[in-house]
Amino acid sequence: MLNGLFRQAGIPREYRSNFLHLYFDIGWFGVLNGSTISFLSIYAIRLGATSFQIGLLGAISAFVNLFLAIPAGHWLQRQQMSRAVFLTSVFYRIGFLLLVFLPWLLPARGQIFAILVITFLMAIPLTPLGVGFNALFAEAVPIEYRAHVAGVRNAMLAITFMLTSLLSGYILNTVPFPMGYQIVFAIGTLGAAMSSLHLKFVRPVASEPPLLPAETAVEDPAPRNLTSSLRMDIWKTPFQRVLVALFVFHLTQYLPVPIFGIYNVRVLHLSDDNLGIGTALFYLSVLLGSTQIRKLAHRFGNRNITGWSIAGLGLYPLLLSLSRNALHFYGVSLVGGLAFAFVSGAYANYMLEHIPAHDRPSHLAWYTIILNAAILIGSLAGPAISDSIGLSSALLLFAALRMFAAVFILRRG
Repeated sequence: MLNGLFRQAGIPREYRSNFLHLYFDIGWFGVLNGSTISFLSIYAIRLGATSFQIGLLGAISAFVNLFLAIPAGHWLQRQQMSRAVFLTSVFYRIGFLLLVFLPWLLPARGQIFAILVITFLMAIPLTPLGVGFNALFAEAVPIEYRAHVAGVRNAMLAITFMLTSLLSGYILNTVPFPMGYQIVFAIGTLGAAMSSLHLKFVRPVASEPPLLPAETAVEDPAPRNLTSSLRMDIWKTPFQRVLVALFVFHLTQYLPVPIFGIYNVRVLHLSDDNLGIGTALFYLSVLLGSTQIRKLAHRFGNRNITGWSIAGLGLYPLLLSLSRNALHFYGVSLVGGLAFAFVSGAYANYMLEHIPAHDRPSHLAWYTIILNAAILIGSLAGPAISDSIGLSSALLLFAALRMFAAVFILRRG
């Protein structure tokens, strides 16, 4: 099953290098994700961070990205995309190295503040990186191979995320605090550096059909007013429906994220080892689900896969709210990973299907804005709602909202 997923024999030779570097990029990013990114909020919770501070950790990047997305889109229009993506990835990921040294430099409360400041600074290059990578992916992967490449990338992410999560959980369970976290953050820094290295070698390929004259009539490169500068015309195109649908999805996706870690640590009383095993099981499901993305996308379409898998994501907070121990948490992780495999492999392709090839950066800049608006609102509103109605009730509410998002995309997306 996995051999077929990774097979390169049917791929034209001129695309193979790009595909391989995209696979290794996400593989090393899985190392970063399974270590630093997965355990940073847990580290902050163990330092004594409040639910508001955990929410703020996710909201800071979204706040910065909201203001920089449109300028980033204009800047990227004038850049060589592969070079811009590589450089912004390097500047963004330097921040992960700084986290390694925090326990040696600051007390607990000072570390929480420093984590928030580092997150703010990292968000500045993260904005053009987020916009640029989606554009580079579209330029480097012909449309007929995008479902395949997305599936393999999901599988690579799952494998490295799973293994790194198990290793991180073991390290944190055996090495005294905070040294264990420093080792885990160092592993993440290595993953970040190697991921950026592989991005350096991803190159655009000429695969789009020639544009018709009407399609090439883009706006003046030096807009004369604020409306044209912000590319408000995009909201008068069919892409408007996609933007609204994805905003609803991402809002319901990020509302419960800040409280998952709090619930797991303070209600279920899970150890770092338990969290590592749960994350590994989550990505084991992602790995298995990724083998079916290409087949399902061709049969049902990316929009339908996106909608139904979001409904599956709604089961995660529902089942978590009913959990009482680590064994329950492991089962919930398996269910959530399967749904995540399908949604992460389909929603970006669903979006790219509705973006004209000649105008990707501006369209993706607006997607970055709605994504980060959803993250900002979700990261701040989620903890506030849970403080008002309780963690378990909030998880039930967020599960219902994810079901609503699924229906919205299937009917209106």
